[in-house]
Amino acid sequence: MLPVEHNDPINAKILAVSEDKIEGFVREPFEEIARRSGVNVDVVMARVAAMLRAGTIRRVRQTLLATNLADGALVAWKVPEDKIDSAFDWMFQRDPFSGHVVLRSTDTVSPGSDYKLWTTLKVPRGFSLLRHCELLAQKVGAEDFRLMPAKGIFTLGVGHVRRKTIDPGSKADEPAEMIPVRVVDLSEREWRILLALKRELAPGEIKPGPWVARAAQAGVTLDEFYRVAEGLNSRKVIGRFSTFLEHVKPSAGGVRVTRFNALFHWAVPRGREIEAGAEVGRHHILTHCYWREAGPEFKNVNIMAVAHGTDKSLLLEHKVAIDRHLQGSGIRVSYTNVFWGGRSEIKPSEISPQVYRDWLREMDS
Repeated sequence: MLPVEHNDPINAKILAVSEDKIEGFVREPFEEIARRSGVNVDVVMARVAAMLRAGTIRRVRQTLLATNLADGALVAWKVPEDKIDSAFDWMFQRDPFSGHVVLRSTDTVSPGSDYKLWTTLKVPRGFSLLRHCELLAQKVGAEDFRLMPAKGIFTLGVGHVRRKTIDPGSKADEPAEMIPVRVVDLSEREWRILLALKRELAPGEIKPGPWVARAAQAGVTLDEFYRVAEGLNSRKVIGRFSTFLEHVKPSAGGVRVTRFNALFHWAVPRGREIEAGAEVGRHHILTHCYWREAGPEFKNVNIMAVAHGTDKSLLLEHKVAIDRHLQGSGIRVSYTNVFWGGRSEIKPSEISPQVYRDWLREMDS
């Protein structure tokens, strides 16, 4: 029986690459993981399939830069205490457009700490984020919500295995480059291929030529599938080919990848958001870093970042190192906070316009 824990030495070598190092569209992703990790390709495929079956890896899929395909936002919800668990369940189970669903808390009562339910939301073009949230608020009994669309992306990845050994203050030699958020128009044929491309791979699909069957599902030749996928990649629609670890719950063997999920907040001077985000986003510990306007409810925070770890005090050391770096860069921080993740569920946000229309009809019925 193959080892299936993430901390097995061979699995760790594979995961250090497969989590977030295969950027863009790759015709033979498992060969590329093998090349970069130094592990034989047959071993890579066998180990990834075994970890997927065991639940150590929760999904294997081609990710998309969904911010370029649909209007999106981080949403903070103020929900009465007696409704918060049912609201969480509804968002996770009934709304395919809400991706991450997390209960968050702060160490002290502070601006925004009564917004305990946080979700990521994507709504296809032509539909309204605001109206979607108003509908959800009605369904779950939310008292208020705050929509926070991304204005710029500085860091976007996972890589939990390789981040386990990162020291506080470790950062790239250069500031992060901001990825602007812009929505791309796709043809019906491009949507058909994209939807086939992004579906999760089953264990039986962890093999050479994983896109052959997907091309057939999309009703196109393999050459056309490759041509369209590579064209979408050049238009910044494709994200990474990734193996996503189950990092919220322990594995079947009781091993946890991470324990703490920290959402860091900073309020920096207006006009310096890009500079500040670039300096924050260069820190290796961060899986996400965005420019988002949180508004007066959160004391006008405008830079947010996420870090994961098994030691809360070590995550706070990383936060202190970033704070010092901002100070040393001459960027004044008027307010900062940490929102800690608790109960959490994650699923890919649906982005298909047709799926959205069908969902609206279901909600109206």
